[in-house]
Amino acid sequence: MKIAKNTVASFHYTLTNDAGEVIDSSDGREPLAYIHGEGQIVPGLENALEGREKGDKLNVDVAPAEGYGVKHDELVQVVPREAFQGVEDLQAGMQFQGRNDHGAINVTITKIEGDQVTVDGNHPLAGETLHFAVEIADVREPTAEELSHGHVHGVGGHHH
Repeated sequence: MKIAKNTVASFHYTLTNDAGEVIDSSDGREPLAYIHGEGQIVPGLENALEGREKGDKLNVDVAPAEGYGVKHDELVQVVPREAFQGVEDLQAGMQFQGRNDHGAINVTITKIEGDQVTVDGNHPLAGETLHFAVEIADVREPTAEELSHGHVHGVGGHHH
């Protein structure tokens, strides 16, 4: 069976950056399972997996526009430390949920200088080319329940 819209695909992967550093991997874990065509993985990788089948191995380079997006400078802001009331020990790398004109936004603290805290609302991998080494572990039909819920159940997927 080939990966196509509304099939359940499971795959092992290693994700690296341009420097070859491992960002994420399924090594030692169950393969990642998703319903193809539902936008559950980055578009560039999903497009590259279309038509593949169990046992296929491939390397996929995903440009920022097809991954986690381009970096938007306007999402980097300096805010006063008092915006983080109740948090005693602020550190770079901490993540918080905030709000902007478009609703909820996740931000990461990138720098702290005195009472000024720099936060970045871009995804941590925005602007990065993603390099995936992939091995397709399985391709199958989804269950009716998986389709109605919009996600995979069981091993490598969602458990209720």
